[in-house]
Formats: sequence, structure tokens, C-alpha cells
Amino acid sequence: MNALRWLIREWPSATLFTSAFLLLVAPFLAPLGLPLLLIYLQLPIYQLHQFEEHHRDRFRLFANQLLAGGREAFTPTAIFVINSTGVWGVNLLALYLAYFCSLSWGLITIYLTLVNALSHLGMALVLRRPNPGVWTSLGLFLPFGGWALVVVSRASAATWGDQAIGLGGALLIHAGIVGYVKIRVRKLNALA
Repeated sequence: MNALRWLIREWPSATLFTSAFLLLVAPFLAPLGLPLLLIYLQLPIYQLHQFEEHHRDRFRLFANQLLAGGREAFTPTAIFVINSTGVWGVNLLALYLAYFCSLSWGLITIYLTLVNALSHLGMALVLRRPNPGVWTSLGLFLPFGGWALVVVSRASAATWGDQAIGLGGALLIHAGIVGYVKIRVRKLNALA
């Protein structure tokens, strides 16, 4: 149990190490082709974003202040589960599906990156100030995600249905997070 508590507390710091490791492995995947390589690279790029966003608990504290007046709408465990399953797990699943089933399944991870970027940028515009994660959204997610979207869409001959599945999957994950926060805030308000 101590190892799990450590992981929940320290995972953001590990993202730099794991991102560097995955980037160093990337050249060995180049023979699989640019589209699969771009799908694979979504995770290490996302991990760089996660470091900016979650190092020193920045996003959780920011979001809790913004959404719940400093109360714990997001717990450390929730942040870990959301990011380990909703980002790392989804990226891994999309890579497997893209490799073994159809390249168009990789659109899920690409849209996950782009939807997250747009949510950070939208929040920055509405609040008129930066938020944890906005700089990697601008500098990495939008250009790299946009490029990956074009390359994978063309290479897979993605249909409108494929695009809808990719975008829908990403929106569903983000909607799940919003739903979780609304439920938590409602419970916190009921206790107040």
C-alpha cells in the first residue's frame, strides 16, 4: 500500500523520466511508418504536458480553488486514476487498436490531445490568465496533434464515422471528468 500511496503522490515527477524513455524508444518504431509513430508519440508528448500540469500538484490545487472554493473536488487519487487510465491507458489501447485493427483507431488519442489543448486554451481565455498545462497545449498539443490528425486521417483513409469515433471517445473521457467534478462539488456543497 505504501508503494501505491507513493505512486499517487509522485507520478507527475515520473512523467519526465517516462517521456524521455519513450522518446528514446521511438526511433525503433520508425519502420512501422509515420502514422503509427505519431500515434505512439502522443503519449510521451502528453506526459510532458502532464508534468507541466501536475508537478507540485499545480492543476489539482488550481482546479479545486476554481471549482470548489479550495475544497477537494479533485483528490490526489482521482487525479492519478484519471491520468493513468484516461490518458496512459487510452493511449495504449488506441495504439494497440491502430496496430492490430485499423489505423483510424489512433484518432482517439490524437483527439484526446487536441480536446485537452482546446480546454486549456478556452479556460485561459475565459479566465484571462494562464492555467497549469496551457503552455504545452499551445507549444506541443496543437501543432503536433494537428499534424498527427492530418497524417493519420490520410493514411487510414478515415471516414467521417472514424473521425466521429475518435472525437467522440476524447469528448466522452473529458465529459466523464466534468461529471465526476460536478458530483464531487454537489456532495461537498451538501456537506457544507
